Amino acid sequence: MTIVARNVRTRGGEIDLLARDGEENVFVEVRTRRSSPGAAAESISAAKLRRMWQCAMDYCETNGLDPDHVRIDLVSIDLRADGVVGTVEHFRALEVPE
Repeated sequence: MTIVARNVRTRGGEIDLLARDGEENVFVEVRTRRSSPGAAAESISAAKLRRMWQCAMDYCETNGLDPDHVRIDLVSIDLRADGVVGTVEHFRALEVPE
């Protein structure tokens, strides 16, 4: 993937990264959690996913991108108590709840 933009903002919301992966425009949320119960990936809500999707659609409309070639990804970063990265996970093509 190639990063195209950071902190993408539209009237629909904000997304951390926009990247290209072949023909797809990938809107990426990055979540970080420091040694607390549960993984960083667990902190993304259905409401946040819906806002991300709306933001992605707004961005496509404004910038002339094909909305049929969009996906939402999540990068989850869990830090240990000392602040060092413990795990990094990339979740591709998240399903956006209705």
